[in-house]
Amino acid sequence: MSAQMKLAVAAALLLGTSSAALAKGHASPGGGVRPCSLDGVNPVYHPQIFGNAATARQFGFVQGPDHAWHVDPRLCESLRYHTG
Repeated sequence: MSAQMKLAVAAALLLGTSSAALAKGHASPGGGVRPCSLDGVNPVYHPQIFGNAATARQFGFVQGPDHAWHVDPRLCESLRYHTG
């Protein structure tokens, strides 16, 4: 194997290993949660928000009788008012 090929393989392995390590340590592997938007959000990946009803309300979310999460427009109006 040539020196350039060895360097390319080493770089690929290093990049792959570091990317996996960073992803594993990421607090929310599903991405971020924006207040008042459940678009593309899987609550399972965000227990720090959806595991606590008070925290979820701060984001404008409420859990319905069917145990599904919903955006509460009243909460979102108050969030818009307070956040500018």
